[in-house]
Amino acid sequence: MANRAYNFNAGPAALPLEVLQQAQEQFVEFRGSGMSLMEMSHRGAIYEGVHQETEQLLRELLNVPEGYKVLFLQGGASTQFAMVPMNLLKPGTVGAYVATGSWATKAIEEAKLFGETTIAASSEADQYKRIPAAAEIALPDNAAYLHVTSNETIEGTQWASYPDTGTVPLIGDLSSDILCRPLNVSQFGLVYAGAQKNLGPSGVTIVIIREDLIGKPAGPVPTMLRYATHAKTDSLYNTPPTFAIYMTNLVLRWVKAQGGAAGVERVNQEKAGLLYAAIDGSDGFYRGFAETGSRSVMNVTFRLASEELEKQFAKESEAQGFSGLKGHRSVGGLRASIYNAVPLENVRALVDFMGDFARRNG
Repeated sequence: MANRAYNFNAGPAALPLEVLQQAQEQFVEFRGSGMSLMEMSHRGAIYEGVHQETEQLLRELLNVPEGYKVLFLQGGASTQFAMVPMNLLKPGTVGAYVATGSWATKAIEEAKLFGETTIAASSEADQYKRIPAAAEIALPDNAAYLHVTSNETIEGTQWASYPDTGTVPLIGDLSSDILCRPLNVSQFGLVYAGAQKNLGPSGVTIVIIREDLIGKPAGPVPTMLRYATHAKTDSLYNTPPTFAIYMTNLVLRWVKAQGGAAGVERVNQEKAGLLYAAIDGSDGFYRGFAETGSRSVMNVTFRLASEELEKQFAKESEAQGFSGLKGHRSVGGLRASIYNAVPLENVRALVDFMGDFARRNG
């Protein structure tokens, strides 16, 4: 399609063109109802059908086992930073966290407001360039859970595999890499993800929680911040973000058509491989930020010799139709976010630009 940008934004991020076109076709009138889905009651049969189908697609694509609830919440992953300790921390227990970067740190700071926390492992001493090894994790005997941030969008690191926590529930913030690859949900007590990177538009947060963890919180928790409230009502306690859930439905259908999680993983590996090869093969002109064994397949972070050259790269790339390549304002540098919906041809175009830029400025 003409004038479509090469979208490498970190979130809200690229959506499949087919999904956008389908939503455009269905926006004014949905399934012969004479109304847009955006105008309908969330209690009506048509919307409830979309709602239920979206849940079933998630269960299918992520192989969610029996004994787990799938919830559609609001407030983004940032609200989950609070909901997890508010619901799961009990007197005499501690929330254990692995500190892997900016988002893990935010989760830790929020949890401190609601109970005792401990850092079970950290890569701060290494500038968060790596994911700690499983052997580095020191889990307290009274841990209520261990929380990991699956993919750090700012630093560009990702867990290749998740730690075995035994009987201690593993909690995963999968906001930026959910459905980028197959997932063993049964390894987790709870996973959560803001939709706006890999699942749909901003506005809906997916929570998958093991049923035995849905209990009465130890302390007073507002009704809307209790997992039990939403689990009992199929996420229809109040008006859900109907448009975001509908768009997520379309994205999940698209993922299924790509061959599911395994299908998109193959393409994601190819995209990441092309970019990391361009970085590593540049004779030092480009320098990857994350250590090789911890590199993300969703957010490729890299630096140049100077901030001035990085600014030039960002300016020239934007003029060529590339969007979102500046690194996060907190760390600088450059970053290409290559979520599921970013086409392979966009990554090839970026690699070509990187090669040309290096030749002209090396």
